[in-house]
Order: sequence, then structure tokens, then C-alpha cells
Amino acid sequence: MSKQLFDSVSLRCSKLTTRAYSTSFSLGIRCLRKELQGPIYSIYGFVRFADEIVDTFHEYDKAALLSRFKEDTFRALSEKISLNPILNSFQQTANQFKFEKELIEQFLKSMEMDLHLTTYDQQGIEDYILGSAEVVGLMCLRVFCNGDESAYQKLKPAAMKLGSAFQKINFLRDLNADFNGMGRTYFPGIDLTRFDEASKAQIEAGIAEDFHAAYQGIRQLPRPARFGVYVAYLYYLALFKKIKNTPCHAVLQNRIRVRNRHKLSILAYSFVKHQLNLI
Repeated sequence: MSKQLFDSVSLRCSKLTTRAYSTSFSLGIRCLRKELQGPIYSIYGFVRFADEIVDTFHEYDKAALLSRFKEDTFRALSEKISLNPILNSFQQTANQFKFEKELIEQFLKSMEMDLHLTTYDQQGIEDYILGSAEVVGLMCLRVFCNGDESAYQKLKPAAMKLGSAFQKINFLRDLNADFNGMGRTYFPGIDLTRFDEASKAQIEAGIAEDFHAAYQGIRQLPRPARFGVYVAYLYYLALFKKIKNTPCHAVLQNRIRVRNRHKLSILAYSFVKHQLNLI
């Protein structure tokens, strides 16, 4: 029996992880062309496991777990196999699409930052977003461009802006868990003990700029990737609009969500625009 069966089982683990942790990203991935879905599931599974270590496993030695995960990641990339099915799935994608080692290192560096930092200055948050979100967008872009270096370089800034927008919205959505639960502050210069509408509007203005730049890139994506990324973009845009329409005190106290029926309407709207080539 060849390793192909083990690789298939590994990919199923990444797919299961994605669907268990994120209905929204799962929806977007299922709208990608079939050959793109597996690699993106692999990226999400890898990112999710690392994030779980720093955000969830409070009763364990997080630093030791993350250090081991990092070592296992680079060993898997080098040996092209891992008995951790999530890492085995990720190494296959990373090697196939030739992810730069720097992207993976930057991501893991941001995860390490969450072990020690609770308040970020401007340079710190820029470094954190670069590693936790923007380089993940670049990994996905490597898959979407499938070796077309010219397209990758052209779309790289927009992919980073989209990752940044998604991450900043996550920060707003998770204010209660991050600030009240873990004491983290991801918005330099903003005192969350005095969070008001002016502070909220300041954050939202930056997100709107990122969204605008990201959309221009989505329109230029290869067609097999465009529909799925557009679905994820519209979902986060709907979440952003809902947050904008929610008072600051409610954003700080509750996790804002988009209802499932709204997600389905986004899917239908996106499909029509994609079919008519109107994205």
C-alpha cells in the first residue's frame, strides 16, 4: 500500500478541522475549483492548530507545545512526511507550491508573539498581522497562481490587504474574548477600557481601506480561485457591516456573527455574479 492512502487520510483531517472550526471559510473553500480545495484545507488546518496552541490550551505549557509544533513543521517540510496528519497535509502543499520558508517562519513568529505580548505598539501589530494573516494570504495566493510568478507578484499586495482586513475584523469580532478573557489589546493607541464610537470608527476606517485594495486584486484572480475568494470576501464584508452598525459597548461585550441564512444569500449572490462574470 502506497503513501497515497496516508496522504488522503491526512487531507481529510485538514478538511475535517476546517469544517469543525470555521463554517465561513469552509463555504469559501467549497466554492474554489476542485483541484484548489485540498491545498487550501491543508493551509487552514496548519494555521488553526498553531492558533489553538496559543489561544486555547491554557492548562498546558503553550511555549513547549508551540516549540515542538515548530520543530515538527520544519522536519515535515524537509523529510516530506509527518506522522501528524495535519503537518503531513501541509508539507505536501508547501512543497508542491514552493512556499518560501520565510512565510512559514513569519507565521510561527506571530504565534510566538501571542505567548508573551498582550499589548502591541504600532510596529508590533504590523509585524503580528504580517505573520498571522498576510503571509497566510500569500500561501493561498501561491496555490491560486500555481507557479505563475508574474501573477503572484502582481496580486501579492492585494492578497496581503485581504488577509489584513480579515484579521482586523477578527480582532473586532473577538474583542470580548481577547481583551476581557486574555487581556490582549491589538489596537495601538486605543484604550479599550474607554472604548467609544470614535475609537471604533478609527479602526473601521483602516479596515475599509484594506477591503477596497483587496477587492481590486480579487477581480484579477485566476477564475478557478475567484469565486471562492469572493464568497469569503463578501462574508467578511457582511460581518464588517454588522459590526459597524453595532454600538461600541455591544461589540466589546458580545461576539458578532452573521446568521446562516445570510451566509446562504451571500453564496447565491456571489454565484450569480461569478456566472455572469460581474465580480
